[in-house]
Amino acid sequence: MRPVLIPGNIVKGDWRARTAGQLASLAVDAAHSRSHLLGEPLAVAGIEWACTLTATTLPEGHAYPRLHSALDGLLQAIELAPAARGWAPSMARYEALLLSELGYGGGDPAKFEGTDGALKTMAANRAALIAHVLGDRRTDILAARERLVDRLKRAVA
Repeated sequence: MRPVLIPGNIVKGDWRARTAGQLASLAVDAAHSRSHLLGEPLAVAGIEWACTLTATTLPEGHAYPRLHSALDGLLQAIELAPAARGWAPSMARYEALLLSELGYGGGDPAKFEGTDGALKTMAANRAALIAHVLGDRRTDILAARERLVDRLKRAVA
């Protein structure tokens, strides 16, 4: 049996309450599991950062359909690409899109080309994320981003 509640998995939930006075329960099943990637440090770092960034920065109760679609595409790319070259530019684009959707610009799409371009764009995105989105939470979640960037640099070295 594979783990269900890990970042990057797609789950379906069934919310139940027997009576109005009882506590509700939630049954969760995996609709699509990415647990087979747990042994791949670079893939795990990418999924961890994308999910952490999303969960930490987006306000609850607000729909972001473009971000939802982009995150799904990014997670699929991480899962299917044999190397970071296949998905690093998508990570840079996702960060830029998140900044844009929250009203803080979006970066130059030409900079996203190739892993080196993605790393340069992610460096620029980092400053914008800290200044506009992460604020005081930056120390809590930037460690996940630094792990990803370090692994990306080693992957292209």
